[in-house]
Amino acid sequence: MTDTSDISSLIAESATRIFHDRCDPQAINNAKGVCWKEPLWRDIEENGLTLSWVDEERGGAGVGIAAGFDVLYVSGQFAIPAPLGETMLAGWLLSQAGIAIPSGPMSVAPCTRQDRIFIDKKGALSGTARSVPFASETRHLVLLAQGEEGPVTALVETKDCNVKEGTSIAGDPQGKFSLDGVTLLAQSALPPDIGSDVLMLLGAAVRARQIAGGLQAVLDLAVEYAKERIAFGRPIGKFQAVQHNLARLAGEVAAADAASGSAADAIHHAKCFDEAVFLEVAAAKIRAGEAAGEGAAIAHQVFGAIGFTQEHILQRYTRRLWAWRDDFGTESEWAEKLGRRIAAAGADQLWPILAAR
Repeated sequence: MTDTSDISSLIAESATRIFHDRCDPQAINNAKGVCWKEPLWRDIEENGLTLSWVDEERGGAGVGIAAGFDVLYVSGQFAIPAPLGETMLAGWLLSQAGIAIPSGPMSVAPCTRQDRIFIDKKGALSGTARSVPFASETRHLVLLAQGEEGPVTALVETKDCNVKEGTSIAGDPQGKFSLDGVTLLAQSALPPDIGSDVLMLLGAAVRARQIAGGLQAVLDLAVEYAKERIAFGRPIGKFQAVQHNLARLAGEVAAADAASGSAADAIHHAKCFDEAVFLEVAAAKIRAGEAAGEGAAIAHQVFGAIGFTQEHILQRYTRRLWAWRDDFGTESEWAEKLGRRIAAAGADQLWPILAAR
């Protein structure tokens, strides 16, 4: 029998090959137009990556939570400009609610703490969803709405929504959705053990893992550049100040990887989204967000002005790190929520909570 680690390795290798062939950051940077998008998505979908978290009986790949997070890590290493993480989240929500999963790219909402989406007994939607990733490039939007008896998963077509289009700091499509009066394709209540904050939790874990992958790629780029860039007759990597900066960057990469990997492992092994999962995910989003800010700053110091230019691939990574940092709750929002939980438990419980991790 193939164990979980073998499956994860195989899936990660498959994702790496696809991303290398279809969305190498330098090739996309040099591309004219967006002709690369259709073959990229076709290969992602045909290889089952979009439905990694959906069981086979529901038409998914059924590779499990752990393998799905490995795919997300690899997607971060390539700064993937496609709604893979969003479609994985959408597929998971639909499968949990027992709703048939459509083909094509999807996005999810809400993905900010300020937004609230409601659905009444007649199935009428109301509310606004801001900063929805890849709004103009998705066919369907999967919503976690608040019903009168609990959270409800709802499926709508993007074209039926009133969307104010924009772009994220990464340059990817992003939109504000007005959902009042939008016709539902399907709706279903979530199981009782899945709370209304599940999308924010799982989305935060997704972004933390993508940040970890992106930071690893940034570190690799910075190290190679430091070896090649000559100043005053020798590679800049020979200078102590640059070595110190690279060591700091490596520390941020390791911290983001450890925190996000721990959160992914907690979700993989948990039977429900309990307090332990919340603590792991909150810590991961906070630490990964901090690492994204600090790591991007260090990398741009190593590269100097060249890293900010449109022609250089460093900006493809750092701009996505900044965008992912804000999705599904910033580190300050998660820190406030985590602090309230710890304070409510009382001072005597702080060490037991930390030691139990």
